Amino acid sequence: MEVQALTKYARMSPKKVREVARTIQGRPVPEALELVAYIPRKSARLIAKTLKSAVANAENNHDLSAEDLVVSRALIEAGPVFKRFRAAARGSASPRKKRTSHIRIILTEK
Repeated sequence: MEVQALTKYARMSPKKVREVARTIQGRPVPEALELVAYIPRKSARLIAKTLKSAVANAENNHDLSAEDLVVSRALIEAGPVFKRFRAAARGSASPRKKRTSHIRIILTEK
């Protein structure tokens, strides 16, 4: 059985979040939570929050134990991009793209 959790509009670029998401794919949930707790990045905190939500969904909605779950996939999709401008040299403006991402974590039983 697959259980998932989704965090939408996370204010971090998908590229930065994917670096951490690759480390937890295929690992058991307790190991993945411990691993993410020691990575000193904002994306690790976002992934940990989503992973805990997926575990809570599994325990409350499907009566599964957290010890028996494995992170089968951690999908990081691109969200909308906020287009902003910043002052540049000689009175001009340079564009900035503030990227967002959607974090989807899918758990399965062992």
